[in-house]
Amino acid sequence: MSTLGIRTPDDERLRRWRLVLGGGEADGTGRALTGTDAAMDGALTALYDNGGNGGKGGGKSDKGARGGGLGGSAPSVARWLGDIRTYFPSSVVQVMQRDAIERLGLATLLLEPEMLAAVEPDVHLVGTLLSLNKAMPETTKETARAVVRKVVEDLEKRLATRTRATLTGALDRSARISRPRHRDIDWDRTIRANLKNYLPEHGTVVPERLVGHGRASQAVKKEVVLCIDQSGSMAASVVYASVFGAVLASMRSLATRLVVFDTAVVDLTEQLDDPVDVLFGTQLGGGTDINRALAYCQSRITRPADTVVVLVSDLYEGGIRDEMLKRVAAMKASGVQFVTLLALSDEGAPAYDRDHAAALAALGAPAFACTPDLFPEIMAAALEKRPLPIPEA
Repeated sequence: MSTLGIRTPDDERLRRWRLVLGGGEADGTGRALTGTDAAMDGALTALYDNGGNGGKGGGKSDKGARGGGLGGSAPSVARWLGDIRTYFPSSVVQVMQRDAIERLGLATLLLEPEMLAAVEPDVHLVGTLLSLNKAMPETTKETARAVVRKVVEDLEKRLATRTRATLTGALDRSARISRPRHRDIDWDRTIRANLKNYLPEHGTVVPERLVGHGRASQAVKKEVVLCIDQSGSMAASVVYASVFGAVLASMRSLATRLVVFDTAVVDLTEQLDDPVDVLFGTQLGGGTDINRALAYCQSRITRPADTVVVLVSDLYEGGIRDEMLKRVAAMKASGVQFVTLLALSDEGAPAYDRDHAAALAALGAPAFACTPDLFPEIMAAALEKRPLPIPEA
């Protein structure tokens, strides 16, 4: 620190390294922490120096031996949650909460209403709450629903408008007709379709073929079946799929069905008007029988040529593999647009069964991970029967 009290670049570098390395003689900074920095260091120590279980490692603090851990009691954890929300931005808080749940086994403490009131709601927290749903006492359920609803509402605000706009355009284009009435002519597409008929001497195009859209109709144009793997590894995908299912169900020109599965199959279509009800109707953590789930979905398809089936799964099949592939092949042969998403989340490349993914690709149903922001474009392409905009691996 300079004599004027202004932190120099070298001081700032040492401060950051000290926070990363955790203090003690081995960190080499020779830097002591005070005030807010000391409080931040204490919050990090409690999580990442817990008995030498990873993180920044052991070592001694400026005041002696670093003793990690949150004490395993609700009051100490609640104080820690308050501290990290004070000292770190929301995105960092969410990561630290997730690490605390995984590293220190704090999931059961989330069954207490006071704890839930202290956490920063996010998709991963929702996944944890859903996995605890059956063990949750009645006194906690209302608080848990409030936490889940906040996350769902935030996701809907982020995703709903763009999804509806993108899919409405796709549905309109899929209903394009070749003999439109004058007011239904799409002039831009009509001109482009007739450029070969341009007459330079008259400076005009002769439209031999008119392109337009059918008039807006309240009739169902397409059917969508979302078939969602609810095994424990798919928690974030279940959350996003439930939100998208509710958005799609709100569109009158789409008939949307939502099916979740592990070794059993549950149709949650009737709850689609409220994605929170959908989420609390799931049971995260079971096995996987994709074949049984696809058999159910296949039995509900009445208009194959106008149907899109979206399977969201890591493809670790516990059922009959050959039967699963035969069902996919049969649906595609009947005209169904079949989309396989290995994940529907922002978590990056997922773990998945590569043999099953390759087998689906050989059937013309490539499997790939999809972010929530890309999902509307994927669905639009499927509805229009265009090649899917598959992201690069």
